[in-house]
Amino acid sequence: MVRIMPIDRLTDEDVKEILLKYKKIALVGASPKPERDANRVMKYLLEHGYEVYPVNPKYDEVLGRKCYPSVLDIPDDVEVVDLFVRPEFTMDYVEQAIKKGAKVVWFQYYTYNREAFKRAKEAGLIAVANRCMMREHERLIGSKGKEV
Repeated sequence: MVRIMPIDRLTDEDVKEILLKYKKIALVGASPKPERDANRVMKYLLEHGYEVYPVNPKYDEVLGRKCYPSVLDIPDDVEVVDLFVRPEFTMDYVEQAIKKGAKVVWFQYYTYNREAFKRAKEAGLIAVANRCMMREHERLIGSKGKEV
Protein backbone atom coordinates (compact mmCIF):
# COMPACT_ATOMS: atom_id res chain seq x y z
CA MET A 1 0.00 0.00 0.00
CA VAL A 2 1.33 3.43 -0.96
CA ARG A 3 0.82 6.09 1.67
CA ILE A 4 0.52 9.64 0.39
CA MET A 5 2.22 12.28 2.50
CA PRO A 6 -0.28 14.93 3.65
CA ILE A 7 0.28 18.43 2.30
CA ASP A 8 1.35 19.63 5.76
CA ARG A 9 3.90 16.77 6.08
CA LEU A 10 2.74 16.07 9.65
CA THR A 11 2.54 12.52 10.95
CA ASP A 12 -0.28 11.21 13.13
CA GLU A 13 2.05 11.55 16.12
CA ASP A 14 2.72 15.20 15.23
CA VAL A 15 -1.00 15.96 15.02
CA LYS A 16 -1.76 14.07 18.23
CA GLU A 17 0.95 16.05 20.03
CA ILE A 18 -0.59 19.32 18.80
CA LEU A 19 -4.03 18.24 20.00
CA LEU A 20 -2.72 17.26 23.43
CA LYS A 21 -0.33 20.18 23.94
CA TYR A 22 -2.21 23.27 22.74
CA LYS A 23 -5.50 24.05 24.46
CA LYS A 24 -6.31 27.71 23.71
CA ILE A 25 -7.96 28.01 20.32
CA ALA A 26 -9.16 31.02 18.35
CA LEU A 27 -11.85 29.59 16.06
CA VAL A 28 -12.08 31.96 13.10
CA GLY A 29 -15.37 31.93 11.23
CA ALA A 30 -17.35 30.82 14.29
CA SER A 31 -21.09 30.55 13.76
CA PRO A 32 -24.10 30.30 16.07
CA LYS A 33 -25.88 28.15 13.44
CA PRO A 34 -25.87 24.49 14.57
CA GLU A 35 -25.80 23.21 10.99
CA ARG A 36 -22.43 24.89 10.32
CA ASP A 37 -19.21 22.88 10.65
CA ALA A 38 -17.60 25.68 12.65
CA ASN A 39 -20.37 25.42 15.24
CA ARG A 40 -20.15 21.62 15.53
CA VAL A 41 -16.36 21.68 15.83
CA MET A 42 -16.42 24.47 18.41
CA LYS A 43 -18.98 22.60 20.50
CA TYR A 44 -16.93 19.39 20.29
CA LEU A 45 -13.71 21.16 21.30
CA LEU A 46 -15.41 22.83 24.28
CA GLU A 47 -16.80 19.46 25.37
CA HIS A 48 -13.29 18.00 25.25
CA GLY A 49 -11.62 20.53 27.50
CA TYR A 50 -10.31 23.13 25.07
CA GLU A 51 -10.61 26.87 25.71
CA VAL A 52 -12.22 28.18 22.53
CA TYR A 53 -12.47 31.84 21.58
CA PRO A 54 -14.94 32.38 18.71
CA VAL A 55 -13.83 34.93 16.13
CA ASN A 56 -16.34 36.48 13.74
CA PRO A 57 -17.14 40.20 13.43
CA LYS A 58 -20.78 39.34 12.59
CA TYR A 59 -21.65 37.99 16.04
CA ASP A 60 -21.44 39.09 19.67
CA GLU A 61 -21.70 35.56 21.05
CA VAL A 62 -21.41 31.96 19.86
CA LEU A 63 -22.33 28.97 22.03
CA GLY A 64 -22.57 31.23 25.06
CA ARG A 65 -19.06 32.61 24.62
CA LYS A 66 -18.08 36.18 23.74
CA CYS A 67 -17.24 36.41 20.04
CA TYR A 68 -14.33 38.60 18.99
CA PRO A 69 -14.02 40.58 15.74
CA SER A 70 -10.41 39.44 15.23
CA VAL A 71 -7.77 37.20 16.77
CA LEU A 72 -5.96 40.30 18.00
CA ASP A 73 -9.01 41.34 20.06
CA ILE A 74 -8.85 38.21 22.22
CA PRO A 75 -7.54 39.36 25.63
CA ASP A 76 -5.89 36.01 26.48
CA ASP A 77 -3.04 34.11 24.89
CA VAL A 78 -3.93 31.96 21.88
CA GLU A 79 -2.02 28.83 20.90
CA VAL A 80 -3.97 27.66 17.84
CA VAL A 81 -5.76 29.70 15.20
CA ASP A 82 -8.30 27.36 13.61
CA LEU A 83 -9.53 28.67 10.26
CA PHE A 84 -13.09 28.25 8.98
CA VAL A 85 -12.90 30.96 6.32
CA ARG A 86 -12.48 30.88 2.55
CA PRO A 87 -8.89 30.56 1.33
CA GLU A 88 -8.74 34.14 0.09
CA PHE A 89 -9.27 35.39 3.67
CA THR A 90 -6.72 33.16 5.42
CA MET A 91 -3.65 35.36 4.93
CA ASP A 92 -5.06 38.11 7.15
CA TYR A 93 -5.70 35.60 9.93
CA VAL A 94 -2.25 34.06 9.54
CA GLU A 95 -0.80 37.54 10.06
CA GLN A 96 -2.99 37.95 13.15
CA ALA A 97 -1.82 34.56 14.44
CA ILE A 98 1.80 35.63 14.02
CA LYS A 99 1.21 38.95 15.82
CA LYS A 100 -0.73 37.21 18.61
CA GLY A 101 2.10 34.74 19.23
CA ALA A 102 0.13 31.62 18.30
CA LYS A 103 2.03 28.38 17.85
CA VAL A 104 -0.23 26.68 15.29
CA VAL A 105 -2.37 27.72 12.33
CA TRP A 106 -4.90 25.03 11.44
CA PHE A 107 -6.37 25.19 7.93
CA GLN A 108 -9.65 23.25 8.07
CA TYR A 109 -10.89 21.46 4.95
CA TYR A 110 -11.41 23.84 2.01
CA THR A 111 -9.50 26.72 3.65
CA TYR A 112 -5.97 25.92 2.42
CA ASN A 113 -4.13 28.79 0.79
CA ARG A 114 -0.60 27.99 -0.34
CA GLU A 115 0.77 31.49 0.26
CA ALA A 116 -0.82 31.79 3.73
CA PHE A 117 0.43 28.30 4.62
CA LYS A 118 3.93 29.23 3.47
CA ARG A 119 3.82 32.51 5.43
CA ALA A 120 2.83 30.67 8.63
CA LYS A 121 5.69 28.19 8.23
CA GLU A 122 8.22 30.94 7.45
CA ALA A 123 7.14 32.74 10.65
CA GLY A 124 7.88 29.59 12.65
CA LEU A 125 4.33 28.43 13.24
CA ILE A 126 3.21 24.84 12.85
CA ALA A 127 0.84 24.78 9.89
CA VAL A 128 -1.77 22.04 9.69
CA ALA A 129 -3.68 21.76 6.42
CA ASN A 130 -6.75 20.02 5.03
CA ARG A 131 -7.64 18.41 8.35
CA CYS A 132 -10.46 18.89 10.84
CA MET A 133 -9.54 19.31 14.51
CA MET A 134 -12.63 17.39 15.59
CA ARG A 135 -12.08 14.49 13.20
CA GLU A 136 -8.39 14.28 14.03
CA HIS A 137 -9.17 14.34 17.76
CA GLU A 138 -11.76 11.58 17.34
CA ARG A 139 -9.37 9.51 15.22
CA LEU A 140 -6.19 9.94 17.27
CA ILE A 141 -7.45 10.41 20.82
CA GLY A 142 -11.05 9.21 20.78
CA SER A 143 -14.32 11.08 20.96
CA LYS A 144 -14.66 10.26 24.65
CA GLY A 145 -11.03 11.08 25.40
CA LYS A 146 -10.62 14.18 27.53
CA GLU A 147 -6.85 14.04 27.72
CA VAL A 148 -6.54 17.73 26.94
